[in-house]
Amino acid sequence: MSLESVLKELSAAKAYEHIQHITANIPSRLAGSSNSQRMAEYAFGTFQRAGLDTRMHKFLGLVSFPEPGLVFVLHPEQREIAANTLGHSAVTDAIEGELVYVASGAESEYAGKDVRGKITLSELSYSPARHEKAYVAWKRGSIAQIMMNWGDEKNEAIPFGSMKSAWGNPTPETLEREMPDIPCVGIARTEGLRLKALCAAGPVRVRVKAKAENGWKPLSMTSAEFGASADQQFLLLGGHMDSWPGPQATDNAAGDACMMELARVFNLHRDELNRGLVTCLWMGHETGTMISSSRFADVNWDRLRRRCVAYVQIDQPAMTGTSTWHQSSTDDIQNYVVGTTREVVREMPIHWRRQQKNGDSSFFGVGLPCAAGEMSFTDEEIQRTALANLGWWHHSIHNTIDKIDKDLLALHLQVYAHWIWGLLTEPILPYEYVPIATRFTDRLEELAKLDIPDIDMAAAAQQAREFQSLAQTFDDQARLWRQRLRAGAADARPAELLNGAMIQLSRTLVPIASTVVGAYGQDRYGHAWQTHMIPSLVPYPRLADYARDSQDFQVWWVAMVRARNRVVDALAQASAVLGSTIDGLGR
Repeated sequence: MSLESVLKELSAAKAYEHIQHITANIPSRLAGSSNSQRMAEYAFGTFQRAGLDTRMHKFLGLVSFPEPGLVFVLHPEQREIAANTLGHSAVTDAIEGELVYVASGAESEYAGKDVRGKITLSELSYSPARHEKAYVAWKRGSIAQIMMNWGDEKNEAIPFGSMKSAWGNPTPETLEREMPDIPCVGIARTEGLRLKALCAAGPVRVRVKAKAENGWKPLSMTSAEFGASADQQFLLLGGHMDSWPGPQATDNAAGDACMMELARVFNLHRDELNRGLVTCLWMGHETGTMISSSRFADVNWDRLRRRCVAYVQIDQPAMTGTSTWHQSSTDDIQNYVVGTTREVVREMPIHWRRQQKNGDSSFFGVGLPCAAGEMSFTDEEIQRTALANLGWWHHSIHNTIDKIDKDLLALHLQVYAHWIWGLLTEPILPYEYVPIATRFTDRLEELAKLDIPDIDMAAAAQQAREFQSLAQTFDDQARLWRQRLRAGAADARPAELLNGAMIQLSRTLVPIASTVVGAYGQDRYGHAWQTHMIPSLVPYPRLADYARDSQDFQVWWVAMVRARNRVVDALAQASAVLGSTIDGLGR
């Protein structure tokens, strides 16, 4: 078997047939609906016919069935604006108030604005996501929020979306603290820009109508696997299969088609691979905020922690009109996915960023190396369309099959196959730890410059530097042994040592580098701190601005010293793993 044989067997035509069937026969796949069940059954049958060990998972999920809403402009003009209620919105027939424009809806946009008892107007960029916009507005005392769509100034598409910031089915704590209880609706960009202009000219008064059925519904998700039983390592491949009303071709019929085709082809060669593959089509992504992927992480914790080598997510591939590759990953897998992507896309620009918690990235706490990627638009196009990096049609009834580019579908299959091939066949996992070590060091050295009493951030930075030095030696050894094994070295012990160490390192470092809550919970969707390395330390610079005898300083000092201690412990544990592995390789 070779990668070339896998690439030849992959069929973009078969994948496109799946897209045609899903969009034509199973549109409007809202979680908890009859069509979502039909989609799970279609995936089940497809995987089963391909010879995979297939399972249907059933459970309850807190989901939403939002309906059309309305915005009534009362002053300085009178008219109605069509709207879509956002998932998990509070219900109202007529909540009225002054309208305040808050731009992106981020916390920083509220400086100098008192929105208590008022209705806020935000823009639907992904900075932050809808869920965080609603959360911030709710915390600030806004009584309702209107979100205008992205796209160019003529975009009349009315967006769907969810405002449930609690990630997955809620805990008692997140049910209380992370479920914004205000009405929220989405409107077309054309209408939103008109409201924005009115706000700039003087007082604006509006009334909002929102309706949604929110509650616990039976859900089904589908998984299929091969070669992942007993003690064998495996790769997790996943993407969501639920969707908003309409065909939702790119989101995510195209991703589902890619996963079904990839699983089919790799299963043909299951006996020739070093690792197994588990493929999951998630349910409750849109109106439940990642219910089944977070549940899968909880229920399969032991198996994932011990034997899963990485999580690859596929969402919204092959969008028409796209020309650049947008890649995101955890730091440990960065060089591998960028390098293998480059083998396929050649001269196409590749934009890489540290992966944040979006999509079904429910596995940072587990400590899995994670990768996701798809083609998107040029920087100029994205800026011109108010950050519509997923197309002006995203989350609207206009996401039809013409938004799929068949040639790009083939290209995406090739890229994903390259990723999966190495992760399933390389004797030594293709991970490197200098990138994450460098980012730990840079971040902690930056924070150590602040004069905060009784928090020894300098010692934390020193621990990071020690880890960085060991990581360089470890990565060098991994490269050396990869070369030796390719040259025919028979000793399997170095590969076992290196792979075991890599699993431990990612389990220890990813939760610290990429989450606020740590290993055993889930950060809320769109949490603003997620944009930074070591999210739990994002508030640390605030301490320099507070009076040291103030309550703000005291409570945040406690939070930050504990966050610092978590980081130091993780780096010390990672250094110990590196040191013992390097010593073991030298024996």
